[in-house]
Amino acid sequence: MPENGLVTLRAAQGAKETADRLAAAVTAAGMTVFARIDHAAGAAAVGLTLRPLEVLIFGNAKGGTPLMQAQPTIGIDLPLKMLVWEDEQGQAWLGYNDPRFLAQRHGLGAAADPVVDNLSAALKKLAQALAAF
Repeated sequence: MPENGLVTLRAAQGAKETADRLAAAVTAAGMTVFARIDHAAGAAAVGLTLRPLEVLIFGNAKGGTPLMQAQPTIGIDLPLKMLVWEDEQGQAWLGYNDPRFLAQRHGLGAAADPVVDNLSAALKKLAQALAAF
């Protein structure tokens, strides 16, 4: 688990294409995209500039509900989120909170491990499908 709980991977395509492909992959995996937050568009709306930076919020109640039943405070970190951004050199990146970090943060015990492992595997699969190695 990363020390700060944030997993980052270099994306194979640009930020917009990566975010679009992520949304399609989430849907294809049987999850729901609840929101796409385009921070760059928000900045532009108030006359500011920001490199591409978008958050996708997604999930499936079957995955998150057991964790919230065990510890309601994890609801602040659910549904799942993935960030797509572009750095100064134009390289796109993906980032997401490691579910194991979230489980630790909220004091979930070993009983939650199977659900946390499933969420971890799902996020890793999504990210690796979009990453450049």
